Amino acid sequence: MDLSSNGVPIPFTPELFGPLRSSADLLPPGNTAALRERLGADGYLYLPGLLDRAEVLGLRGRYFSLFPPGFLAPGTTPEEGVYSGSTPDDVPEYGVAGHPAYAFVRSAPFDRFVGNPVLGELAAQLLDFKAEMLPRRILRHFHRGTRRASRAHVDLDYMDKGSPRIVTLWIPVGDCPPRTGGLVYLEGSHRLGAEEYEPLRDTTDRPDDRRQICHDLELTARTLGRRWLSADFAAGDVMVHLPRVIHASLDTTTDAMRLSVDTRFVRSDDTPDPRWLRPWSADDGA
Repeated sequence: MDLSSNGVPIPFTPELFGPLRSSADLLPPGNTAALRERLGADGYLYLPGLLDRAEVLGLRGRYFSLFPPGFLAPGTTPEEGVYSGSTPDDVPEYGVAGHPAYAFVRSAPFDRFVGNPVLGELAAQLLDFKAEMLPRRILRHFHRGTRRASRAHVDLDYMDKGSPRIVTLWIPVGDCPPRTGGLVYLEGSHRLGAEEYEPLRDTTDRPDDRRQICHDLELTARTLGRRWLSADFAAGDVMVHLPRVIHASLDTTTDAMRLSVDTRFVRSDDTPDPRWLRPWSADDGA
């Protein structure tokens, strides 16, 4: 399997990649302590099938139906989300005012989806307190040919003006195996001190942004002596992760586009980062 991130190849070998551990067995009621323990141990929770697959695919269809003719491949449905290979000239830059993603994160269907009580209850269990969802909820959309992905980073570097007691929920809106651009997590990296990966920030394709750690995932893994953990994500799966775990995403190389939602929760008695108290826009700088 040929993989890359931001155009930089990374071999899919046992030396560099391993499987995410499923925590689906901990989901029945009464397993709160076990869920917290697993999150603390691994830095993440991989929860296959937490959400209804049909509802997730319905959201996917709603989003891709907002694009003009020519964006989706002929003979395919919005729910399939298959890229035609060409973006019409009248589609604005991704995620800014006028682009479908900008309007979609401000829509009632999106609010209903992220407002699913299952997500809020899970966050409250993990935070051991009433949880509040931050208004800045991100819709990420990648298609083949962009050679653009999330660089290795920790969430706390983007949310350092508020409480560090945060949980992130990442939801693939459609099936998302590694080649479609799934997230990958650096094994045990939430236990690393920032000084251990600070030198990697000098290897960057964004020299003006020190929040990212590195765009070269193979270099990151070899330098820190840890594998990237991945999975064949399916619609209905949810990932939860701590703010100090290093994660990234892979390039989308399939015809099917990668669509996902990031939403973050804090305890209701905490002070959140003020930059996350307004709806997301791709050009908001947060």
